Amino acid sequence: MKLSARNILDGTVTEIVKGAVTSHVRIDIGSTTITASITNYAVAELGLTVGSKASAVIKASDVMVGVK
Repeated sequence: MKLSARNILDGTVTEIVKGAVTSHVRIDIGSTTITASITNYAVAELGLTVGSKASAVIKASDVMVGVK
């Protein structure tokens, strides 16, 4: 698979929290954990399970910064 995104972080799925429509998928990339919100259908279609290998693909044209 080829992607235009340049931020592809390989890791391992550590947790999948399913909701009514979407799931929160946590991927351990070594020094940190990234959480993605994807549809339950996508979780099933990708065959994601805890312990499976997965990549976090990040493509953003803007980065927002906020303070309280």
